[in-house]
Amino acid sequence: MAGGIGMVVIDKELVRRRFERQLDTYSSNALVQGGMADRLARLVAERLPGRKAGKVFEIGVGSGMLTQALLSNVRVDSFYANDIAPGSREMVEHVASRYGVDLTGFLGGDAEKIEMLPGGLDLAISGATVQWFEDLPGFIGRIASSIRPGGLLAFSTFGPENMKEIAELTSVGLSYHTLKEIEEMSGDAYDVLCAEEQRSILDFPDPRAVLRHISRTGVNGIEQRTWTGSRLRSFSTAYHERFASPGGVQLTYHELYLVMRRRQS
Repeated sequence: MAGGIGMVVIDKELVRRRFERQLDTYSSNALVQGGMADRLARLVAERLPGRKAGKVFEIGVGSGMLTQALLSNVRVDSFYANDIAPGSREMVEHVASRYGVDLTGFLGGDAEKIEMLPGGLDLAISGATVQWFEDLPGFIGRIASSIRPGGLLAFSTFGPENMKEIAELTSVGLSYHTLKEIEEMSGDAYDVLCAEEQRSILDFPDPRAVLRHISRTGVNGIEQRTWTGSRLRSFSTAYHERFASPGGVQLTYHELYLVMRRRQS
C-alpha cells in the first residue's frame, strides 16, 4: 500500500456508526463524491451495450448518490444493494423507485464479510467505498465469481494524496493504493477497460470548516482522538501556515476510477 503514514487498523463498527449518523447530511456535503458518482456512472454507461445492465449489485450505497447517477444513465432490470449502515436501505429504495426500479435485495453489513453475494451480475459497482476495505485484492478476486463473463466491475476510490493535509498534520489517515497497484489487482480474472485519476482541491474559510466538512461526510471513521481546545488551536495554526489558499485553506481529494471486464472463462 502507498501512503507514508503507516498502516491504519480500521474500526468497521466506528465507520458504521459515523456513516449512519451522517446519512442525512452526506449528499449535501459530499461535493467531490457527488462528482465522482456522476463520472463513474458515465464511464460505466459508455461501456455497457445499449446502456443496459440486467442484474446490478451496488456496494456501499450510502444515501443513494451513485444509485441516482447510475439509474440516470443506465437501464437496470434487477438491482441489489449493500451498505454497512442499515439506514441506507430506505434511502436507496426511495431513490431507485424514482426511476421505476425495485430494490431486489439489500445485503446489510460489511461487504468484505458477506458470504453469499448475488450471482450472474452484469455489473458490480461501488462509489467511494473500497478505500475502507481491509483486503481489496481479495475482494476483487472473490467478487469475480459473482460477475458473469463479459460483465463489469467498476468503482471509484481515492489515491495516496487524498486529504494529504490532514494526514500530514495529524499522522492519521487511510493507507491508500495507487492506481497502478489497483490495476494489477485485476489479475487473470479481468481486463482493465478504464483506469483514470484526478485531483480536486477544495477551498474552505478556515481549518474548522475543513473538520466540519469531514465530519458531515462521515469520512473521519478512523479518527478516535478527542479535539480538545488546545489541540484544535494547534491544528488550526499549523493548517494556516502550511496550506493557505486564496479562499482560506485547501483540502486535496485524489480520485481514482476503475472499470474492469470479467474475462470469458
